[in-house]
Amino acid sequence: MAQTNVLVVEDESIVSKDIQHSLKKLGYNIAGAASSGDQAVKLAIETMPDIILMDIMLKGEMNGIEAATQIRAETNIPVIFLTAYADESTLNKAKVTQPYGYIIKPFKEIDIHTSIEMALYKHKKEAEVLKERDLLFNLVEGQASGKDLLFVKSNSRLVKLRTSDIYFVEALKDYVVINTLNMRYTIHSTMKDIESKLPEAEFLRVHRSFIVRIDKIVAIEQPNLILENDKKIIPIGGSYRDELAKRLNLV
Repeated sequence: MAQTNVLVVEDESIVSKDIQHSLKKLGYNIAGAASSGDQAVKLAIETMPDIILMDIMLKGEMNGIEAATQIRAETNIPVIFLTAYADESTLNKAKVTQPYGYIIKPFKEIDIHTSIEMALYKHKKEAEVLKERDLLFNLVEGQASGKDLLFVKSNSRLVKLRTSDIYFVEALKDYVVINTLNMRYTIHSTMKDIESKLPEAEFLRVHRSFIVRIDKIVAIEQPNLILENDKKIIPIGGSYRDELAKRLNLV
């Protein structure tokens, strides 16, 4: 397994060397060491380390918080802050940069190891979620609409799903559940994103938490509608009733 490359940003030479020594003992590789905010930004972009240990209170024109902000704007490198200042004001300023952790000085080697491993794991999982969101609903082929086929993740596989097989989509906190007659696919996405990827002429949002395929509707019993086959009852949101009435052929 490749070693984790760590950039150390600390303006106290003795402290920096002590951190680097601890990192080497723990099996990490030192990608570089910086003693100022400007140097930290430059080294981060040049070396692209796996993670950065950043002292908050750097001396000079750019402190650690400002350096982390600039690094975040140009890279996706996770940052862990090193600080002897755990006061509320400092933490409030630091958290805006969305760091992956804090290590309070003085610290032990186990503190460094635990913080780095937790931060790397969190960063990896976040990257996987972003990649998954990019892949799960890519349209891979289709008819004129370009939206009759989707790929969804099921048991670590990407499975082809025809939009004509979808009965309804339901919101579930940070996830959505795509329902066919016999299957349910839970994915990390938003209703807005899913709605944009479904054929507009065939699907309609009828509630804040529900999108239905129009040709699966068999009856409306206010304030609900009923879908065919599984007889699923879907609530109709008040703000969606007019649009539903327009889309149905009422006589």
